[in-house]
Amino acid sequence: MTARHRWPVRVAARDDIPRIRTLMERSIRALLKPYLTPEEVEGSFEIMGLDTQLIEDGTYFAIEDVQALVGCGGWSPRATLFGGDHSKGRSAAMLDPAKDAARVRAMYTSPDHARQGIGRAIIDACETAARMAGFKRTELMATMAGEPLYRACGYEVIEPHTSTTSTGVRIPLLRMGKAI
Repeated sequence: MTARHRWPVRVAARDDIPRIRTLMERSIRALLKPYLTPEEVEGSFEIMGLDTQLIEDGTYFAIEDVQALVGCGGWSPRATLFGGDHSKGRSAAMLDPAKDAARVRAMYTSPDHARQGIGRAIIDACETAARMAGFKRTELMATMAGEPLYRACGYEVIEPHTSTTSTGVRIPLLRMGKAI
């Protein structure tokens, strides 16, 4: 925990996976609702989710409040920018810190704990770990609900992106980046 945050951040473990999945579902359903149509919220489950490679790599973090998981997110030295285990087009290829940006991935906060510094604490942990691994930049794919947090943390839009689900629902996203 840094002096800036009251939330202790720890590395997530395999045992956390069921609670992470529950938190993700609650977060997607509640926090995207003001930004997307009901069809887009449902479609988000196809393009978002946990990539367990982050847990295996030891680059996924969790925050608890009285033993309840209230936030999670991570970073990756691998090529995949977003998506979960079920997503198509994932790549486990390792990035080159000298020329590539580390990926910030799978950020979720409990709707009951939104706007309490949890996302910022995880972003700080991700950026610190990526910097220690030699990366000079980070990139992420922001949801419309996440964009205000990322902008407040110094991220800038690189380009808008749309991810289309298998049923044709188009989910608006923003590729964002930051020097760290």
